Amino acid sequence: MNSTIGKNIYALRKKHGMTQEELANRLNISYQAVSKWENGGTMPDISILPSLAVVFGTSIDALLGYAAEKQASSYYEEKYRSDEYYWGVKPSYMCYEVLKLLPPDKPLKLIDIGCGEGKDAVFFAKNGYKVSAFDITQSGIDKAKRLAEKHRVEIDFFKADIRDFRLENSFDVIFCSGVLHYIPTDYREQIIADYKCHTSDGGINALNVFVKKPFIPAPHDMTSSENLWRSGELFGFYHDWEFKECSEFIFDCMSGGIPHKHCMDTLIAVKR
Repeated sequence: MNSTIGKNIYALRKKHGMTQEELANRLNISYQAVSKWENGGTMPDISILPSLAVVFGTSIDALLGYAAEKQASSYYEEKYRSDEYYWGVKPSYMCYEVLKLLPPDKPLKLIDIGCGEGKDAVFFAKNGYKVSAFDITQSGIDKAKRLAEKHRVEIDFFKADIRDFRLENSFDVIFCSGVLHYIPTDYREQIIADYKCHTSDGGINALNVFVKKPFIPAPHDMTSSENLWRSGELFGFYHDWEFKECSEFIFDCMSGGIPHKHCMDTLIAVKR
C-alpha cells in the first residue's frame, strides 16, 4: 500500500506541475514528509488524505489505488456527454428560495456541491453570487463551463468527489441538490459538520436528499453507490440552526426521459 499511494502522489504531483516543496506548503507539512511518501518509506496520516484529494482534484479511493470513483461516476460521465441536458436547464426551486432569503446585496460566496451540468451554479452567478462549483464527472464540469460561457458568467468549476471533499474556506451559501445520497451513512455526520463549520454566521445551507420509501420503486438510473436517507435524518443534523424550510414530498421525475418517482427531504436553514 505504501508503494501504491506513494506512486500515485508522485504521478499526481507531476501531472499538476508541482514540486515537493509546493505540495508540502499546500498541506502545511515538510517537503521531507512528501519525499518519504513518494519513496514508500511512510504513508500520509489518514487525517491528511482529504486535503491531498482536494489539492489533486481526485478521490481518496483513487489516491489509495481503488477504482471506486470510476464506478460511481461512470453512468453520469457518459450521460453528460450528450448535447441534451440530462437534468434540463431550469434551476431548482431551492435556488429561488435562497435568492429570496439571502439576496447578494453585497458580495456573497456560494458553493454548489455536486453541480452536475451547472444549471443551478449558472443561475446563482447570473444573479450576482460569487460561485464555486464541483462535480465528480469531468464531462459534467466541461458541460457546465460551456453553459457558463453561454450566459457570460464566471464560475470557479473544479472536479472533486463529494465523499472525500472537505471545505477549506467559509461560504455564505452552501447549496447541494440531489447529490448527498452518494455519501456513505457512516460519513454523513462528519461531512455535514464540515459544511456547517464552513458556513458564515447568518449564512444558509440549502440541501435536499432522496429518501427511501418501501412503496416507491428504485429509479432506473440508481447505482450501487447510492445510499438513500431516512425520513427526517437530514433535519436532525441541523437541530441547532434556524429552519426556513423543512419538508418532505413525493414527486414525479423525467430525468433521462423515463418517468419515475422520488421522495425528497428538503432543508433550508440559517446559521445563527
